[in-house]
Amino acid sequence: MKALVIGATGATGKDLVNKLLQDQDFEEVDVFVRKPLHIEHPKLNTHVVDFEKPEEWKDLVKGDVAFSCLGTTLKTAGSKEAQRKVDFGYQYHFAKAARENEVEDYILVSSYGANPNSKIFYSRMKGELEQAVKNLHFHKITIFQPGMLERKDTDRTGEVLGGKIIKFANKLGMLESQKPLPTAVLAQAMVNSSKIKSYGYSKIKLGCIFNFAEKTKQ
Repeated sequence: MKALVIGATGATGKDLVNKLLQDQDFEEVDVFVRKPLHIEHPKLNTHVVDFEKPEEWKDLVKGDVAFSCLGTTLKTAGSKEAQRKVDFGYQYHFAKAARENEVEDYILVSSYGANPNSKIFYSRMKGELEQAVKNLHFHKITIFQPGMLERKDTDRTGEVLGGKIIKFANKLGMLESQKPLPTAVLAQAMVNSSKIKSYGYSKIKLGCIFNFAEKTKQ
């Protein structure tokens, strides 16, 4: 299979690319990034693109399965408009290009609580993206809705503190639905889901993500 990846420089994306390169079921891995990756591999093809100009790279989005795990924070983006451009705009253009190039399988990392009708900006944006991708009518769409992610070597102080609080609560049998999810586990679940031969739309929440990560190849 040939994999297409957007968001390869993020925590989940790095784990995903690593797992795809090690997986014998994937002969090629094409990543679309703003800056070159600092890795080389015989199966890896790196496309440095300007996400503001999808017309320049959309014809390259050709393969068997597309993985989308791109995202930024409001702090990094600087404004809601800038964050939406990345978290909605860039991802939608990638999905649209994949659909136009007849990619059959689309796998999207969304967020816990995503809802197009939410009063919370982030949750509403993620919900709108889910709906927009669903409306492209891929043969198979899998949307993962993780809660708090556990990133290796993260410098997000609030995320680290929040993770510690939730883990402590988990030990007391509380907040199980918000258990921090290691990005490597999410990445493995995404790879495993690409091997399930089915059609239609699936939404995978936290508990099922752990289950997907444990599935054997299908």
